[in-house]
Order: sequence, then structure tokens, then C-alpha cells
Amino acid sequence: MLNADRTDPALLRELIAGELLAARERTAQLTGAVDDAELVAQHSPLMSPLVWDLAHIGNQEELWLLRNVGGRDPMHPEIDPLYDAFEHPRAERPRLPLLPPAEARAYAHEVRGRVLDLLAASPLEGAPLLDAGFAFGMIAQHEQQHDETMLITHQLRSGPAVLDAPPPPAATGAPLAPEVLVPAGPFTMGTDTEPWALDNERPAHRVDLPAFWLDTAPVSNGAYRRFVADGGYDEPRWWTPEGWAHRMSAGLEAPLFWQHDGGQWLRRRFGHLEPVPDEEPVLHVSWYEADAYARWAGRRLPTEAEWEKAARHDPVSGRSRRFPWGDAAPGPEHANLGQRHLRPAPVGAYPEGESPYGVRQLIGDVWEWTSSDFTGYPGFAAWPYREYSEVFFGPEYKVLRGGSFAVAPVACRGTFRNWDYPVRRQIFSGFRTARDAEPRTEG
Repeated sequence: MLNADRTDPALLRELIAGELLAARERTAQLTGAVDDAELVAQHSPLMSPLVWDLAHIGNQEELWLLRNVGGRDPMHPEIDPLYDAFEHPRAERPRLPLLPPAEARAYAHEVRGRVLDLLAASPLEGAPLLDAGFAFGMIAQHEQQHDETMLITHQLRSGPAVLDAPPPPAATGAPLAPEVLVPAGPFTMGTDTEPWALDNERPAHRVDLPAFWLDTAPVSNGAYRRFVADGGYDEPRWWTPEGWAHRMSAGLEAPLFWQHDGGQWLRRRFGHLEPVPDEEPVLHVSWYEADAYARWAGRRLPTEAEWEKAARHDPVSGRSRRFPWGDAAPGPEHANLGQRHLRPAPVGAYPEGESPYGVRQLIGDVWEWTSSDFTGYPGFAAWPYREYSEVFFGPEYKVLRGGSFAVAPVACRGTFRNWDYPVRRQIFSGFRTARDAEPRTEG
């Protein structure tokens, strides 16, 4: 559906309705997999109760589509402060007078019905929020982003498994080279043309990079386990001062959800306890852990620009693609997206998703930490609201790229940027490493 002709209003309406429906089906799956007692419970102080996410999804949809686009009066203005993500930190939300599960579902359902009526009558042009259906696309992405958040909550909850999915495809063919060379030269970073790109992805701008080597695939559990076995968590020289202080205060010894038992490493995954699979990308590591591993390996984390050049630049045409494989929307042959498998695919999977430089799994599987702080591109303009991106700019947040198995295709592309604190581990985060092609000189 993402390949639909967005200049044809009928096809664009069909695309939008399909994305809204896909998001709502996923929301229903995640909130319907547990009973009401679990919906209103807080499974971790890092996360909201699932029922908050459910009503917040409806409230944002009402705010942006019914009120801002449709000019409608508020349905329940008294609940707006309850679902304002900036007004109440996650740890406080269980104590708010939230809508109970049945009322939250009814509210979100009523909003959606009115939105579909609005969509049917909308010209989808003539105003910035309407052009190419931007506001509708923004809301579809917003719901899918909260679906990923709710999937994180499912991973943090205790108790038996309630979600299921088939395994991802295996890696086939000859073993991959460990790294690829990305030659020096300019490329176009960001976008001016992606119709549903968010403000921090804009504008397109030229970036000139020296040559660098990049891991062909994300760092695997097996490789990371060698870092653990070599005392990586006990050696301060691999860690930044801030990272070592956090490692000590938090008592970090391995990735989140790993435990050592009977001479082997096990992990908890959505209610299942299983041996850590060496062939999968490492998951649930913080930026500090990723950076320490890279130093231990004699390498470094790639910059955000290096990551994007490896993912999008076509050295033959000189243009930047939408995705590593081209401009076509992701298919199941390209990447592990959309909660299809509930785990990363083995490193080296998805050969059809390879970039022109031969890099695998840049989209899907695990969010990849980069060395870059989150900030705006040259010429950045906040739109349609500062709170999406601009208020987070600064050295407190590190950029992640590429999406994870929990990200929907509508909320994932070669220009999409994510960000989080360097201590975060509950997110579906991994990494790959890089090194300079030539020694850097000082001065």
C-alpha cells in the first residue's frame, strides 16, 4: 500500500484508510492479549499502563484530525490533560483518573469512525496538514509508534506468554564478509520529497564523508557474549566516564533480560525463557554498552550520517534511495518489520534488502545506536509542533536508526530518526560498528 499513487485522491484515501486500519488491528491485538487488570497495571515505571496508550492514541487522533483538520469541537476536552505526554511523566500515569478499558476502547472507536467519515470528504490538498494526506499519515505513524511502545511493555510484563509469531527467515548462502568499505564522497542526507516524513528528517542536505568501514550486519549475540566473557563489563577503559558510572550504579553485567544459569546464557523474550541465540543481533543494550563493545573491539559506533549513507546512497546514480533496496515500500522479503516475528532475524538474513554497498539488515530487526547526538539538520523548521522533535535536541539524547522488528513499515524509512537517553535498554536496540578507512590526524 505504501507504493500507492499519492497524487490520485481515491488511491490516497485507500492508502490512508489501510494504514489506519492496520495500526488499529495491531493496537487491538496488543490490548486484547491481556485482561483489564493487566491493562490498567503499570508493568514498569519506564512505561505507561497499556490503557493509557490506548486512550492517548484516540486523543491524539481526535486532536489532529477531527479538531485541527476537520475543525470539529472537542469530544471530551476534560480528558486532554490526562493524555498529554508532556504533562504527566510515565511513572505518574497509573495514579491519574484514566478512562477504564471499556471506555478507552469506545472513545478510540468513536474517534476512528468520525475520522474515516472526515477522510472520505477530505480534498487531501490545499493546506499543509492536508497535502498528500500528511496529518493522516502522521497519525498512522503515531499509533504504530505507540504499538511498538506497548510491545515493549509486553516484554517487560511478568507472567506467561500471551503473544505468538512464527520465527524469522534464516540466513542463507555463503558467509558474509565482516565489513564493507563505504568510499569517501558526498551524498544527500534527509529528504524534501518523502510526503509523510517528520520534521527532523528534513530538509535534504549535502554531507561529504571520508571513507569508512562498516559492519555488514548488526553485532550478534555470539560476538557480544565474547565481550561479556572477556570481562568487558569489568574493565573501565572500555567505557566512557559517564558510561562506567552508570554501569556501576545500575549493576550492569549483560544485556537486559539475559541471565546466566547452569553454565549458559538465557534470555526472557515475551514470557519465554530460552537460550540466547548466538546468530541473532544483540538486543536490549544501551548506548553505553554499545559504545563499550565497540571500543573493546577496536572500533567505534558509526555516525548518523555514515549510517544513512550506507543505507541510502547509490554510488552508480549518485542519488539517495528511500530504502537500502530501492524506492519500493518494504516487503517481507526486504526486512523484518511490523511485529511479524517477535524477534530479530539471524545476522545475514534478508539478502533482498541489501544496500548498494552490500550492507544487510539496515532496516528492521534492531534499532541501531549511532555516535551522534540528536539535533536538527541545517535549515530545520519545527512542524507541525515543536514537541515532536525540537524540545529533545541536544547532547542528552543519542540517535538510533533503522527500526526494529517491532516497527511498522509506515513508521520506518531510510531517513527516519529515533532518539533516546544513552541509558535506555528496554527499547529494541542493538548496533553495528565502524572504523575509519584511514587513520585520523589531529590538528
